Amino acid sequence: MTTTVKLGLKENWQQFTILVIVNAFVGGMVGLERSIFPQFAEIEFGVATTSAVLSFIIPFGITKALANYFTGRLANKFGRKKLLIFGWIIALPIPFILIYANHWNWVVFANILLGISQGFTWSSTIVMKIDLVGEKNRGLAMGLNEFAGYFAVGIVAFLTGYIADTYGITPYPFYLGIGIAIIGLLCSIFLVKDTRVFMQKEHTTNTTEQLSNVFIETSFKNKTLSSITQAGLVNNLNDGMIWGLLPMVLLSLNYSTENIGIIAAIYPTVWGLGQLFTGKMADHYNKKAMLFWGMLLQGIAILLIPYSEGFYELAIISALLGLGTAIVYPTFLAAIADATTPTQRAESIGSFRLWRDLGYAFGAIISGIVADVFGMDYAILLIGCITVLSSLVIKVRMPKQ
Repeated sequence: MTTTVKLGLKENWQQFTILVIVNAFVGGMVGLERSIFPQFAEIEFGVATTSAVLSFIIPFGITKALANYFTGRLANKFGRKKLLIFGWIIALPIPFILIYANHWNWVVFANILLGISQGFTWSSTIVMKIDLVGEKNRGLAMGLNEFAGYFAVGIVAFLTGYIADTYGITPYPFYLGIGIAIIGLLCSIFLVKDTRVFMQKEHTTNTTEQLSNVFIETSFKNKTLSSITQAGLVNNLNDGMIWGLLPMVLLSLNYSTENIGIIAAIYPTVWGLGQLFTGKMADHYNKKAMLFWGMLLQGIAILLIPYSEGFYELAIISALLGLGTAIVYPTFLAAIADATTPTQRAESIGSFRLWRDLGYAFGAIISGIVADVFGMDYAILLIGCITVLSSLVIKVRMPKQ
């Protein structure tokens, strides 16, 4: 059977396109919360302290990280499609919980479900696209995948901000989530095909050396994989801080809900659109250089936030942060795919995404505590410095790729 399949983006464009659309719906589920959650927490539940508001990001990050890892471990055993469908089933109750929640603990529980769902759905689509395209165009494949997901995050973040400003913070913004979850599940059941056979096809000709212990090598020992992994962790550490603190900064500057939605949406929208170009760049340019400059640009953009108040200043900073993230995001995954064998790739990507999404929890904890003790500006500056330091780790430790 493996001899009848053909690897490549052009050869599998129909199934690839379906997976891109599915991942747009996956991203849309995260976009529901992106711009309105601080107001939702304070208005509906009286949760006002920074660390309490950020508490919903911590369980999300931990559960998504663990789901990523187990998706990687289980992808070869159970198949990618079954894990994708399971992730969407977990997503179905989330908008209903947010609409009818009468206690903050229900909101935290919804974010635990969101983390599990995101881990299984997003990781599955990543592995399936890499399976389909083979060795060529991995960067482009990841760029298209991450574009779809994060562009949808930005669009839905803007829509929820607009709906909240027009109709109120609840329940109307969360109605979007009901439609997203149902459509995503139906597409996954009836249109997506499993791709393990493509992985088996590539394995017959791949000459990459096997890793002795995929988790340990990806996390700590292999200089290429572990350098990428620490940068992924820091990338989501700063993303967790932006998710929780940026709307608060804008609220403190007396921005309207609609303008907060616009600024909060620029970052993931540029992140998403940028990956249409940066993913293809990762197929042609040095991946180490792209990771270094992308992380450095993120760090600089974050360090500028405390010194900016104007709408256009903050919009430009949000765009620069999105550009820096766009440079590294598809490059992370393409670089890991290049450095691993087809049979170990899903587990290595799962291990990378475990650490990367633990960054959400670390970012929420660090920035929440520092913001409560010293103020939001100090929390933002600390995260910016950590991001710059991560770029230097790439520069010094990672071999040229």
